[in-house]
Amino acid sequence: MDMVSMKKIKLSGKEIAVVRIINFATGTPGSEIFDRTKIEIGELTGIINGLMDVGFLECTPHYENVTEESLLNVMIEVNPGYAHELKAALIIHS
Repeated sequence: MDMVSMKKIKLSGKEIAVVRIINFATGTPGSEIFDRTKIEIGELTGIINGLMDVGFLECTPHYENVTEESLLNVMIEVNPGYAHELKAALIIHS
């Protein structure tokens, strides 16, 4: 048995909405996340930056934090190190 226990991820409703849209295998363009969630761009940028800050999400090209302008031009990806835990968190909230 692995000595490191898996972190139980707790997401807010809007975070769940964002993560559900992201393709775990290939990522999803930020513009598509914006179009599909209908979350105001400033709030969406904050949600994505928060998920990036804790390491759950990454973006290509790499930014430490996305801006409202850059969000529409990046690919948002799930950090592979958290993919299993994020999928489990989505199942719990189904």
